[in-house]
Amino acid sequence: MLLQLNAQFDLQRDVVPWLSKQSVRAPLEDSSADILGNNLETLQTVNVERNGNIIYTWKGTQGHTYIGLYDPNSQKNQHLYTFEKDLHVISCSVNKEKTLLAVSFLQSTTEERLNLFHPVSKCLTLLTEIHPVNNVKVLKAVDSCIRVQFLYPVAETNAVPESYLLLISEDKYIEKIDIRVVKEGDNVMIENASQLSRQRIADDLIWTQWDMMEQTLFYIVSKESRDTLYCIQFYPDTNFKLILEAPLDISLGNIGLKFVNLDYNYSQDQEMISKPLNVQVFTSETGSLCVCYNLVPVSPEEVTYSVSFLHKDRVESSEVKDLAFFNLDYYVAVYVPGHFLHLLNTRHPDLMCYNFFLTGGNAKINRLHTSAILSPLNSMVLDRSTGSIFTVVMNKQALLQFLWNSKMDSDRLAALHCLLLHMGSTKELETQIIQWITENTSTCFTFDPIQEFITASLYWRMCLKAIKLDKVLPYTSLLYWNEDIPGIICRTHIILLPLLKIQNCKGFWEKLSSSLERSKCAEPHVRFNSRVLRKEWNKLSDQRTEERTVYTKSALENAKRVFSILNAWNTEEHIVPLFQEEDYQQQLLTGLIVAQLKDHLTRHLQYAGKKKIDQIAVDYVSKLLDLICQIMENVWKKHSLDTWVFSCRQQGRSDVNVVFHVMCWILQATNGMCVPLPPGFHTLHMDLGVRCLPLHTLLHYIDHGVLHLTEKWVMKLLKELDNTEKNEKLKLSILTRLPEAIGHKVSQLWDDPVSTNTIARNYVKLLLEKLRNKRYSMLVVDRLSPRTEFLPLNYLVNMLAEMERQGWMTSVEQDNMNARSVEELALKHTTMLLGL
Repeated sequence: MLLQLNAQFDLQRDVVPWLSKQSVRAPLEDSSADILGNNLETLQTVNVERNGNIIYTWKGTQGHTYIGLYDPNSQKNQHLYTFEKDLHVISCSVNKEKTLLAVSFLQSTTEERLNLFHPVSKCLTLLTEIHPVNNVKVLKAVDSCIRVQFLYPVAETNAVPESYLLLISEDKYIEKIDIRVVKEGDNVMIENASQLSRQRIADDLIWTQWDMMEQTLFYIVSKESRDTLYCIQFYPDTNFKLILEAPLDISLGNIGLKFVNLDYNYSQDQEMISKPLNVQVFTSETGSLCVCYNLVPVSPEEVTYSVSFLHKDRVESSEVKDLAFFNLDYYVAVYVPGHFLHLLNTRHPDLMCYNFFLTGGNAKINRLHTSAILSPLNSMVLDRSTGSIFTVVMNKQALLQFLWNSKMDSDRLAALHCLLLHMGSTKELETQIIQWITENTSTCFTFDPIQEFITASLYWRMCLKAIKLDKVLPYTSLLYWNEDIPGIICRTHIILLPLLKIQNCKGFWEKLSSSLERSKCAEPHVRFNSRVLRKEWNKLSDQRTEERTVYTKSALENAKRVFSILNAWNTEEHIVPLFQEEDYQQQLLTGLIVAQLKDHLTRHLQYAGKKKIDQIAVDYVSKLLDLICQIMENVWKKHSLDTWVFSCRQQGRSDVNVVFHVMCWILQATNGMCVPLPPGFHTLHMDLGVRCLPLHTLLHYIDHGVLHLTEKWVMKLLKELDNTEKNEKLKLSILTRLPEAIGHKVSQLWDDPVSTNTIARNYVKLLLEKLRNKRYSMLVVDRLSPRTEFLPLNYLVNMLAEMERQGWMTSVEQDNMNARSVEELALKHTTMLLGL
């Protein structure tokens, strides 16, 4: 469950027990049983104040109406006031000092029937002194409902001599009342109660919402054909200010007033006539303002809603007069000289992060200072004020500088996308981008720059000649983008697709027809993605032996074709020692991605033949591995590792540490994409790791899959390091972590007591597991005479010898190991431990 609801306040839990314990005390005249009795359904919450205090009402058995307050901080209840009659409270508020109580209620129909010749008002609004309970002031006596709300100063101040009360009327106006109080001993009384200062602050509103935390009041006024949202901010003193005016894209019409955060009574809301309006405003500490509205549809099958984001730096439409559009082929430019330049991506419009939203110096276009322009051709503009025509191109160096200077991930993604896919991925450009990646990967939080570089560069290389591949290959590593871009309001609308009247058209119309057909399919299913690949990779390890053998053989054949293209790596002038060993797991993953890409292309490129699709798949994976090698080549050259001879005896230097962490980022990126690494990568990674990391960290990296042990690296380690205590500790720690197949082979080749001990342990382990799994009958182990006086060892050796005699070792490789060898090694090891 994504959302968890924790009860902060519950009437049954926090109020009912307190009411049940009440004794007879003034001004409560009922007994504890009479206070609530069986009227649990009358217990209702009517308001929540800014300090968290909760106001509620209930009715006793004698028909009295009570008002209470619960303080969540102290978890204590307090009785505020009692009406000795049955009232329908619709709104209630208490000031911060809890000296004044404002109540608005509907008078009962019984009372109206008793006063046929002296009719009473439907709604009565009272202001009451409650410290102690004393005078009552009638504020309103009208037929329309009134909501009341005391203002709470945001700033923490001492008790002030004035309180401020809002009255919101269903007659579509808002009043503010200033109430000055005086103290006489312990009593707090209203000063000049008959002459309270009143001020009308809003009229003609059709919707209003109270924000208790920010002490702001939002309301909507309908004028002519457009509705406008306003917001009033109240300050700790008597001042208030109209702080926001925002036109809305809705027309609510002439409807009754709708309250938000001022109506807490559900039953009352149910009794009122349903209104086709649901509007709410949400604010956050970050400064965002969200207006959500839902117009109740005529048909119950329809649901229409809208979410609008309003930011403080938004350019008002009334201020934007000189706006121009022109076509850059890959982008549509929206330009307001001196204000902003927006470049909207037309090739890949799905993600907002691939658009440019430029201001300031980045938004300037030299020699173009007016919006009186036309764009007759792609990347061309005509200045109508001067008659000049300009071609418009991207400045590659300025774009690279923009990439280096950008701090927001959205700007970085836009720049990377433009450089790699629009400007064109070249060796020189890729080298500059790799340099940026190695210095900024740790500061990118919403995307992986290595993944983005590999995906976008592959897309450019593969789609440069084969145009239709651009619809089926991924151009981004991102599946979605839901981050806010400051200052930008985005509205997305679903529209009907156009209908082409001509079939089998050519040129532009053919491409448009193809795009329309593909737009009917979900984007993730059309483009090759790592989720499907990862699913197949996991499935491969779960398949039955026969199925896995056939599929594995086919995958390894695919991998051979890929590596045959990359065999030139060792013959060319490359300094990173890759492709010098075999890596079974990477070969298998390489073959798997080729097979999966073939299947994907066959489904979506039905016009292409099998031979062509096979070649595309092999080229794609070989270019992928080449890009990873290129990243490592650039890092190797930058940190001058080309002349460094790797040896397990050497200590790491600062440059080696940097390269090691870059390789960690590469590993993380490829794991996230489920793509292979070039053979030899894990050996080099271990070479760097053993120099850069202390032993405990090195082992931690191995245990968590950051570093992968390879046979070549382990043999190199055993060969180069002598048998000092420190080195033997390292060797044993590595040996115990080796996969079984590699560990068995390495143990046979390592002529060392540690290796011999490991072989002996494995020998005993295999025999004992054989005994347990096959459930042989109890062995008779007393036939051999004891050679030692240590009974546990004597029993173990005799048991192993008996198993050997009975022929249990026919399916176990003995490795020149037997029961007597185990005994000798055990005694020798014990002697060494005891220092004898």
